[in-house]
Amino acid sequence: MSVMVARKKVVRKWEKLPGRNTFCCDGRIMMARQKGIFYLTLFLILGTCALFFAFECRYLAVQLSPAIPVFAAVLFLFAMATLLRTSFSDPGVIPRALPDEAAFIEMEIEATNGTVPQGQRPPPRIKNFQINNQIVKLKYCYTCKIFRPPRASHCSICDNCVERFDHHCPWVGNCVGKRNYRYFYLFILSLSLLTIYIFTFNIVYVALKSLKIGFLNTLKETPGTYPSTSLTVLTVLEVLICFFTLWSVVGLTGFHTFLVALNQTTNEDIKGSWTGKNRVQNPYSHGNIVKNCCEVLCGPLPPSVLDRRGILQQEESTAQEESCPRGPTAQEPAAGKGPGGQAEESSAQQKDGSLPHPSAVPVPSLSSAEVPEKQQTSGELPVPSQDTGQAEH
Repeated sequence: MSVMVARKKVVRKWEKLPGRNTFCCDGRIMMARQKGIFYLTLFLILGTCALFFAFECRYLAVQLSPAIPVFAAVLFLFAMATLLRTSFSDPGVIPRALPDEAAFIEMEIEATNGTVPQGQRPPPRIKNFQINNQIVKLKYCYTCKIFRPPRASHCSICDNCVERFDHHCPWVGNCVGKRNYRYFYLFILSLSLLTIYIFTFNIVYVALKSLKIGFLNTLKETPGTYPSTSLTVLTVLEVLICFFTLWSVVGLTGFHTFLVALNQTTNEDIKGSWTGKNRVQNPYSHGNIVKNCCEVLCGPLPPSVLDRRGILQQEESTAQEESCPRGPTAQEPAAGKGPGGQAEESSAQQKDGSLPHPSAVPVPSLSSAEVPEKQQTSGELPVPSQDTGQAEH
């Protein structure tokens, strides 16, 4: 006979999370699926810094000061740490509603809005929420089946609602939200300083070389020796990369510095939430630049609500064949015989948990005295009356 054996398979919650995200290291790393531009960011930073440390830093450390490569290394390590922290963390994804929760919310919405006639557009699903004596509208997300918290928005690329959503940045390969915005800001700030630093000392390197043999003679040096090769090819490449990076990264840093000072997000600035026609005042701003900066960059970091590495247990049933004797054993005694010659079960419920067939359950017999005459002739059992206070018909 075959016996069903249940085995428990451990499944992490990140394996069942909806949305378009990529998880690595057993759910410890969370990124967007589109990571091509993120790899380009790593290549540009690592490549430029590697050329700078390999060529210019060695010459500048001897000619000027050994502190030049040390300070460059500190900026590089800080920029890489904040980049990886921004890219590999949960930006503040809000879990989707469970089926029971979604059904309850839908029932509340239908009860509030009433029945909408066919052909008419239903009213917008909005809840009003008061913050600092100002009304803020909470919008309903049809994908996540929730009313989004204040300042939250749904990212169309990652297909998740993110708390205090700023924007989706393909350069870091992740959304920028409440849990990683400060690291994103520190990353672009440190990258701006690193870019300016490398660009400046590349110019100094060219100037020092030009003072010895002249600028034109320096450029006309035949590539072959170690310093000339770095100057004619690699230094020019570093200068070009840093020059074009300055316009984007430094400008982006200035824009986000302005947003931090106002305690505002990129999403709110693009939509004109607080600078539109109504001139609604930003309820999240403290009216002080220092307080706004402290809240955004130094405030408490909320924990992740996803519980990505939580355990979900699933059972897998496998069939195993075992040979069992047909006769009764000591553990399974044979069923006794009843007075009517039929086998009687020791329990109405079988050992496997299922109820026995109705035909196998003995029905108590009624004597002719207990059965009314009308029912004796028809052979039917009496049906109990629903109301004991009324006479049976």
